[in-house]
Amino acid sequence: MQNVEFPQSRCLAGVARRDITPPVGIYHRMWGAATHDRSTGIHRPLTATVLVMRPTEAAADSKPVIFVAVDHCLLWHREMNELLDRVSESSGVERSQIVVFFSHTHAAGLMGHERVELPGGEMIPQYLADVADAISDGIREATDNTREAVLTYGTGQCSLATNRDFKDETLDRFVCGFNPEGQADDTVAVVRLSDVADQRTLATVVNYACHPTTLAWDNTLISPDYPGAMREIVEAATEAPCIFIQGASGDIGPRHGFVGDTQVADQNGRQLGYAVLSTLENLPPVDAQMKYGGAVISGATIGTWGYENSSMAQRERAAAWQAQHSEVPLDYRDDLPRHDDLQREAAEWRKKESAANEAGDADAARDARAMIERTTRRLVRVAHLDDAKTYPYPIRLWKLGDAVWLALDGEHYNVLQRNLRERFAGTPLIIGTLANGSNVWYLPDEASYGKGLYQEDASILAKGSLEKLEAALIDQVEELLQANRSE
Repeated sequence: MQNVEFPQSRCLAGVARRDITPPVGIYHRMWGAATHDRSTGIHRPLTATVLVMRPTEAAADSKPVIFVAVDHCLLWHREMNELLDRVSESSGVERSQIVVFFSHTHAAGLMGHERVELPGGEMIPQYLADVADAISDGIREATDNTREAVLTYGTGQCSLATNRDFKDETLDRFVCGFNPEGQADDTVAVVRLSDVADQRTLATVVNYACHPTTLAWDNTLISPDYPGAMREIVEAATEAPCIFIQGASGDIGPRHGFVGDTQVADQNGRQLGYAVLSTLENLPPVDAQMKYGGAVISGATIGTWGYENSSMAQRERAAAWQAQHSEVPLDYRDDLPRHDDLQREAAEWRKKESAANEAGDADAARDARAMIERTTRRLVRVAHLDDAKTYPYPIRLWKLGDAVWLALDGEHYNVLQRNLRERFAGTPLIIGTLANGSNVWYLPDEASYGKGLYQEDASILAKGSLEKLEAALIDQVEELLQANRSE
């Protein structure tokens, strides 16, 4: 082998960012164990970053894909649809072109219409409208500023992410917390977007799987959690926006988390940020390959290598663009709770909370309040379901040159991305989850069912759904790659 090519894509790309920090005092309570309702301040601002990409030689009917990285946990079914409708109407782009990737920070506030009557909840409707308008404005700016770009892919490692399915032997049950014996994917996938004309960095995409749950119930500040400090580190070095895409992190979180100390969130972010910078430093120059230059006689006979421009064949291959959207039917669980039963359960817990408050039992009141929150979320989970036996799970993939980008609904156990990256080791995969929210909630692997895990309780899908999805994704990626080989 006399030359080495590096994976890349070529497209027209534009980037824009908007500040979407909520007003202080808005409803903030995300955790069942929290005793506050309103936010009391801001740790770091929240952002929405728009990445518009389309083929360099677009066919008449080709449309750009619009990725929006948003600093929020997620939006429920109703709120997500309202946002997509408003953004589509305001920006003039079709809903099907828009993919919102939530960072999944648990410190941004929970923005659901069911919370409007709670303290600070009255601000939620206007805030959601403002977010939609900000994203629409960002889409217009990014679209107007598209230019030919080269996307260069790299892979690093970061040990921030750890398994969080821990068996508490004292309670004889699984809890959601650091499991030193569990497996976690430490892969950091990094994409550098560079302007072809002047080779400056337009943006850096970071794809990493780790729940942003550093900050928990004791925190009262609006925060992007660790992605905030990570972005600060990367953007200071690259002088360009950093776009965070959450990976398959259903069973992964930071080793040091569930705290109220924002310094811990910043420490976690710096850890990931430095891993990203290390990966960026290992990337080749823009639009380059390595070529063997021959031998030099020295104390040893040295084989020399150097960089030169990519070949025309690779440039053409990197510019190839193919989108593939399909559905796979995934079975609903057969034990999903009924809406009326959950309403009665919530009413019972409210009575217990009231009684505990009257008795001055703060611990019992907090526990009852946590159970009310848990029941409220279960109500939200089933509110949009119909009488069908299966959920038409959307699969969205884009073959961009040498790489494949995936947008997946829900929160998946990390074995999904580990298996996909092992199966397609020679192809960069950008695996984005919580794409346009989470209609299915968690997708644990088969082995995790029956353990009493929170993720199983929260899921609306039957055992085996993750494996069925994985098989469908393998088929879809194989099809894209095979089509590329045959051209």
